[in-house]
Amino acid sequence: MLYLNFALYELSLLYMPKIVLFASGSGSNVENIIRYFQESSSVEVAFVFTNNQEAGVLERCKRLGVPAAYLNKAALDSTVFLEMLKNLNPNLIVLAGYLQKIKADWVEAFAGRIINIHPALLPNYGGKGMYGMNVHQAVIQAKEKESGISIHYVNEHYDQGALIAQYTVSVDAQDTPEQLAQKVQALEHRYFPEEIEKLLQHAD
Repeated sequence: MLYLNFALYELSLLYMPKIVLFASGSGSNVENIIRYFQESSSVEVAFVFTNNQEAGVLERCKRLGVPAAYLNKAALDSTVFLEMLKNLNPNLIVLAGYLQKIKADWVEAFAGRIINIHPALLPNYGGKGMYGMNVHQAVIQAKEKESGISIHYVNEHYDQGALIAQYTVSVDAQDTPEQLAQKVQALEHRYFPEEIEKLLQHAD
């Protein structure tokens, strides 16, 4: 019986959904996603990549025991790296605070399998240069009453892929960009792993 249970465990690992994460900054979303799936043991975080040699995400991954690597733009844009990604065969590629534009050949190779999270309610406040505090400053300057997060598929244009889910938070008149960023990050940490899990379950 022990042997059978171990064999079933190995079989479950073989068919466990697999994700690859990309990040450019501190990696709070990456850590949140890793911890979420480590607790449930339902999804394998196969690798984390960053285009920023100083990114805090590298130290987070080291601490969490998840393989991670920095690659410069030339390496990330290479056909060699694309082939490596194909060999990893992830069910999803998840952009979690990744600032480099995704190339068309990635979109073609992983059609419907690359997703991103944006810290505003698209189609507003998206596009080139609209990331991090830039977004929150723009939302407050426009005197919006509401902001939130948009989880969407990735195409070859910044923030223009089909929406998967949006969650909202109120913007108070006294909110600073930093305070709004905290509200939005709380939404990210709560909902992003759940939406990833839903997509993987649906893919089954």
